[in-house]
Amino acid sequence: MTATASGATAALSGEPGRTPALVACDVTGTLARPGRRPGAAVLDAVAAVRAAGHHVVIATGRSLVGAVQVARHLGVREGWVVAANGAVRAQLHRDGFTVAEVVPLDAEPVVRLVSRTRPDLRVAAEVVGTGYRVSDRFPAQQLAGYQEVVGEAAGLWSRPTPRLVVHGQWAQRLAPTLRAAGVTAHPVRVDWVDVTAPGVSKATALEHIRAELGTARSATYALGDGESDLEMLAWAGTAIAMGQAPEAVRAVADRVTGTVDDDGAAAALLDLLRRPAA
Repeated sequence: MTATASGATAALSGEPGRTPALVACDVTGTLARPGRRPGAAVLDAVAAVRAAGHHVVIATGRSLVGAVQVARHLGVREGWVVAANGAVRAQLHRDGFTVAEVVPLDAEPVVRLVSRTRPDLRVAAEVVGTGYRVSDRFPAQQLAGYQEVVGEAAGLWSRPTPRLVVHGQWAQRLAPTLRAAGVTAHPVRVDWVDVTAPGVSKATALEHIRAELGTARSATYALGDGESDLEMLAWAGTAIAMGQAPEAVRAVADRVTGTVDDDGAAAALLDLLRRPAA
């Protein structure tokens, strides 16, 4: 742990009335640069927050497999994770995890829409806790877990799934059409759209966790950088946007920290420890 993190933890000691906070953190663009894992500064800051008794909850668009991998890397062995942009909620244990809720998506109309309008795009249906069923194999390192290539499109909706991934050139342009069809669609990149059931968000899952923990809304914090974080930031008692976040995201935040390249999340987490008791 760095000296700065140690000092922040020490500063918190001697505050017996302080309420344990629920700290919800997005991953890509917040805790880590795209394609990379959280670095040393973030690891130290998360350790300091957890050592002070607060609850750090990963809230990501990634699959449950990917979310658990990040939590383990951060040293979070027990607690909660939110995956698939809120469609999956799970509780971590030292020897694994328990799925608490999966909100299913009616995948058939989405797959048919994509096949009809953009047959060149790949589609993946998340299989909770293991991997994906895919229309065609995704490039290496794009999906966490195994990939089962289905022979027919019906294989993508034959079993329940909480999330579809639509991937390919300019896939983001399909997001408005998907939303018009009644589902939740978040363009993660120009070539990637996450699709979940209507009304699902990171905030809906986090509210269940907040109630389970008995945390006051005033003691909830959220850090995020993208469109899929908007509801989470609006939900939190204190919302923190990353410095590189688009204006629409920064506009709903209570404050803005440094960029992901400057380890802005680490600075925000350590600042949490210095704030007055909730």
